[in-house]
Amino acid sequence: MTGFGNQSVYIKQVLLLFIIAVALNYLWEVAQAPLYAGLEDWNSVWRHCFVAALGDGILVWLIFVVGWLTFRRFDWYVQPNGQALAVMLAAGLSIGIGIEWMAVNMLGRWAYTVDMPLLPGLDVGLVPVVQMLLLPPLIFRIAAWWLAKSV
Repeated sequence: MTGFGNQSVYIKQVLLLFIIAVALNYLWEVAQAPLYAGLEDWNSVWRHCFVAALGDGILVWLIFVVGWLTFRRFDWYVQPNGQALAVMLAAGLSIGIGIEWMAVNMLGRWAYTVDMPLLPGLDVGLVPVVQMLLLPPLIFRIAAWWLAKSV
């Protein structure tokens, strides 16, 4: 699948990726909430984590686009090889470090509690960076399985 031949299939793929990404990232966001300052009140955690998961869904889309541009195939993640996994991991690592660094150090959007392990030299949280390394390959795998099942 290259180009834009069957747009309904492409829309289905992109929406499926986003839904799976938001769902899995929401669970991760809730689990890591105690590592962020200001999220001690569980009443605000649910909404905050949902908004964060929506942003994470967009970041997974960004990883998808990087793969699409790299391999020039819309379905590049369906049967991933070592190169596809390397693209997922490199994009996830870059995005994870970049977003955390900007949000914490430049924009002051969030801060960590003392319990957040930090990447040495970068002073960004290890847990959210690992999130962008572990979840995208899982998300792409689930989406590929779902799409194959629905054909």
